[in-house]
Amino acid sequence: MSTRISKFNLAIVITICSIISTPIIAQEMGFEEYNPTSTLVVTGSEITKAKFPFIDVHSHQRDMSVEALDGLIGHMDAMNEAIMVNLSGRSGESLKEKIDNIKKSYPNRFVVFANVDFEGAKDLAWGEKAAEQLEQDIKNGAKGLKIFKSLGLRNKDADGNRLAIDDSRLDPIWAKCAEMGVPVLIHAADPKSFWDEMDSDNERWLELKTHPRRKRTAIDPAPFEQIIQEQHNVFKKHPQTKFINAHMGWHANNLAKLGELLDDMPNMNVGISAVIAELGRQPQNARAFFIKYKDRVLFGKDSWKPEEFPTYFRVLESNDEYFPYYKKYHAFWAMYGLNLPDDVLKKLYYKNALNLIPGLDASLFD
Repeated sequence: MSTRISKFNLAIVITICSIISTPIIAQEMGFEEYNPTSTLVVTGSEITKAKFPFIDVHSHQRDMSVEALDGLIGHMDAMNEAIMVNLSGRSGESLKEKIDNIKKSYPNRFVVFANVDFEGAKDLAWGEKAAEQLEQDIKNGAKGLKIFKSLGLRNKDADGNRLAIDDSRLDPIWAKCAEMGVPVLIHAADPKSFWDEMDSDNERWLELKTHPRRKRTAIDPAPFEQIIQEQHNVFKKHPQTKFINAHMGWHANNLAKLGELLDDMPNMNVGISAVIAELGRQPQNARAFFIKYKDRVLFGKDSWKPEEFPTYFRVLESNDEYFPYYKKYHAFWAMYGLNLPDDVLKKLYYKNALNLIPGLDASLFD
């Protein structure tokens, strides 16, 4: 009898342990690891090749040797990428070398934008000298100017002070772009959430947890609103200069506000690089925005990872529902297709870029 009771008690213990062990393990799992597989069954499929040839106006390539260009072309052809705009062209001899390699290999498939080193800006004469170098870079083949987010965030003037985007010492640079007829693709600040409190209300908490260096404070180095306003001040002060506001000016999560800004600043255009996750979670709202501002939005990806382009194509072209984004830490929500009309897609993929960037080969899009 005692043996039977012992076995019975043991069975109860085992059963209880098996019941409580699973939830205990689940509760110990960190939020970073939680990534459930959806059980939703819906139609849809990955799109690996864009419906129309496209111009990526926001790419970065450090190596533009002939051999490197040979390696890029295969990926570009597979995706239907007609022209890559390398925004990391630099200046002077480095830029000339890149352009010479393009001429030797694929003269109609790659273009570069020049860059300005803003560190140590001193006076108006400094700005005029920088504008002269930019003019030479454009004459050497650069098709535009790329401004990195270091302007407004990290660059300091000759006195060690933060160099504001709308500092008057930089005016000759913006004016030179208008004179030479080339656009300025500018990245200012970072997502607003990087300035917000890192708490349970911050929807980019996971990104900040996994990438802590992205977190900022009101004095690191200035409030988000101040940096963005400096950018807009430049747009308004130089109405003849054509600007492409990278990452939709960090207003892809508020398209009504972005529409107001576009209405207020007719020389501002926007690129969709690195904000496809914002667009893919508001398909009806985003679709209406793209149709209304179809002449002002350009395709761009930012980081060169060919395996990530299909998410862009699927969001823009399909009407698929609830499919995953490629970066868990960046967006934990699902994507939906915008099903953009063909005329809007053509403008987004290449027509708007052809209108803004001089010297591109339009025959690639016949």
